[in-house]
Amino acid sequence: MPVKNRFAELLPEITEWRRDFHANPEILFETHRTSARVAELLRAFGCDEVVEGIGRTGVVGVIKGKTDTSGKVVGLRADMDALPILEATGVEYASKTPGAMHACGHDGHTAMLLGAAKYLCETRNFDGTTVVIFQPAEEGGGGGREMCEDGMMDRWNIQEVYGMHNWPGHPLGSFAIRKGPFFAATDTFDIFVEGKGGHAAKPQEVVDTTIIASQIVLAMQTIASRNVDPVKQVVVSVTSFETESNAYNVIPQKVHLKGTVRTLSNDVRDLAEQRIKAIAPLTAEALGGVADVNYMRGYPVMVNHDTETEYAAEAAKKISGDCEDAPLVMGGEDFAFMLEERPGAYILVGNGDTAAVHHPAYNFDDNAIPAGCSWWVEMVESRMPAAS
Repeated sequence: MPVKNRFAELLPEITEWRRDFHANPEILFETHRTSARVAELLRAFGCDEVVEGIGRTGVVGVIKGKTDTSGKVVGLRADMDALPILEATGVEYASKTPGAMHACGHDGHTAMLLGAAKYLCETRNFDGTTVVIFQPAEEGGGGGREMCEDGMMDRWNIQEVYGMHNWPGHPLGSFAIRKGPFFAATDTFDIFVEGKGGHAAKPQEVVDTTIIASQIVLAMQTIASRNVDPVKQVVVSVTSFETESNAYNVIPQKVHLKGTVRTLSNDVRDLAEQRIKAIAPLTAEALGGVADVNYMRGYPVMVNHDTETEYAAEAAKKISGDCEDAPLVMGGEDFAFMLEERPGAYILVGNGDTAAVHHPAYNFDDNAIPAGCSWWVEMVESRMPAAS
């Protein structure tokens, strides 16, 4: 099945929805306007059920096929939230909310799934039930976890679940996917170092926290170079080094380090946490100070299920003629929580020659909409073929 002609007809309408979402971005769980608009459109399409407030501000729509002899229920998920970034695109529909923008394309994801929902409500050419899932707070809030904890999977008996993300730098409408671990676990840490502050001209009288903290930063790089199997993936990054003094002649009493750890397997994740919790206090102790570690686990590794990945790739090939092997991604994705609950897969769709996601100049390319919508529909119609 190539791109469906119906989506060429619907493109101006879907583009209008997308640009409206883009102009009115909302962050984390504060997607009140977006969620209300999504629910309004789903009801207008004729969804059999529309429920708001799942996972705080998430929206779920239910579309029944012409028949239901299979008893199968397939979930399709799109994220709705924006980022706390000042937009620099210069487009006429740029963000009206200072300091917030759709810099990751969630406006496009939401619009594409809405387009697919409208088509599925019109045709209902499948045997079973489609559940469209519109999720808040993907960007660090764990909205996927919240929707699962609200009982979404059991409430609608979702048996398989699929997600999609745009892919800047790759041809419009192309697809890529991989089996197994795909996006990384995203953990963060705070390390609080304390020594003895004093005058910079009298270093013999102090316990220098900048030296201690610097040694901790360097020592933590041995986690990747000397502790983890070289064929496995880990990133340990210290992203903030803060002292309580900005004077030229004062050695500070305290230093606060912040950072992130990215891993693609649970054993490496456990090892990295253990090593940070050992390296920081022992390094500080050796140099006469103390260090306390606060290690916070974020999103788990996002793992595509093998069989469902094959289904997703076959659907993509029917749309574009091909589906590439996607690279490993050390960024996080909270669709991981849904894939822990149910088998499914997550695919990338090309967004053309655009700025990277999370960049102030990023913009979703509306010309990717027909391919994305068609993939959603193909997933439904291929996994729940209409009864003959």
